[in-house]
Amino acid sequence: MRSNSSRPREANSGASNSRLLSRATRAPIRWQIVSSSELHTDRLGQAIGRTLRGGETIALYGPLGAGKTALVRGIARGMGAESTAVTSPTFVMIHEYQGRLPLAHVDLYRLRSPRDLESTGLVDYFSGSTVTAVEWADKGTHVLPSDRLDIELTHRTVRRRVIRLRATGPVSGGLLSRAKVHYAAGRPKQTTARHRTAARKGRARP
Repeated sequence: MRSNSSRPREANSGASNSRLLSRATRAPIRWQIVSSSELHTDRLGQAIGRTLRGGETIALYGPLGAGKTALVRGIARGMGAESTAVTSPTFVMIHEYQGRLPLAHVDLYRLRSPRDLESTGLVDYFSGSTVTAVEWADKGTHVLPSDRLDIELTHRTVRRRVIRLRATGPVSGGLLSRAKVHYAAGRPKQTTARHRTAARKGRARP
């Protein structure tokens, strides 16, 4: 008489695989690039802006001059908003822009206490179709949605920046995946040594 003891093991194996898959789905998605100029940062922002679907939260971290506002300007451009109007909302704290989706640009640099944060009405932006981009997000992480795109910008040299992106949930994970595709599609083609040599010869001709 054959034993059916293998069946429970198969079932357990399936359950184990299901748990592993669930863990993998919940694991943060990360991406890192090096920006060599403000235009480079702007291009990343545009890739993010073009793939937003509404309701996402983007939390930006980094020191003064790291390029947080430049990145938001690119996001606004990718959303079809008036990007030239995007400046750091240091004194008003929240600026609103309208593209194909509404964009709330928040700057918590001058935030002094959690009570001040409550008075801004920031939490109200986390529902509906408004995209919220928060500079100095470390001052308000306790009220930010758990599913958000965290972006940390740090100085590498005077002009170069390291930009680390981390999606913390399914919505931000989808956003980051789509942004990577758009960013790669818009990347300028690298010039080969052969092309550079040919170009120099062409310029040398009378």
